[in-house]
Amino acid sequence: MTLNRREMLVCVALLLGVASLAAAQDGRTPEERLKALGIELPPAPKPVANYVPAVRAGTLVFLAGQGPLVAGRPAMTGKVGGDVSEEDGARAARMTILNSLAALRAEIGSLDRVRRIVKLTVWVNSAPGFTRQPAVANGASDLLVQIFGEAGRHARSAVSANELPFNMPVEIEMIVEVSAG
Repeated sequence: MTLNRREMLVCVALLLGVASLAAAQDGRTPEERLKALGIELPPAPKPVANYVPAVRAGTLVFLAGQGPLVAGRPAMTGKVGGDVSEEDGARAARMTILNSLAALRAEIGSLDRVRRIVKLTVWVNSAPGFTRQPAVANGASDLLVQIFGEAGRHARSAVSANELPFNMPVEIEMIVEVSAG
């Protein structure tokens, strides 16, 4: 049997959906998945200006923008598509989302209370002509799906910035729905 291009794409989409569904139905909690992935969240980042890291409104938690900081300092700096490769930009996005999850855990106590990742806004410090911001943002999005399964799928904006604080390559803001209580 030979599949045409459209049929192959449908099959791939179904397989990816099954893999994602399997992650969501594997019986493990997000905290257990973090351990299985060998990930230990960093300490929750401290604000670097006059704001709070997280604000709850009902069952939604709005997380302030985070970057790839380690001990309050950028782990990497520069413009993606210039002095930072697209792959390193995606790694910076992954590191950034770990900082966001640390801030979220500090606010709600456990990532097991997450019902859904609602929205990410990903700013990419982009060199002139760089247009692959979505590929950089996937560093964060892919990890959220690994940790939360279907609940990790989210709406997202991935936009170019000509400058970011501390010359960080990425800054991410997140909205999360949590269980009441």
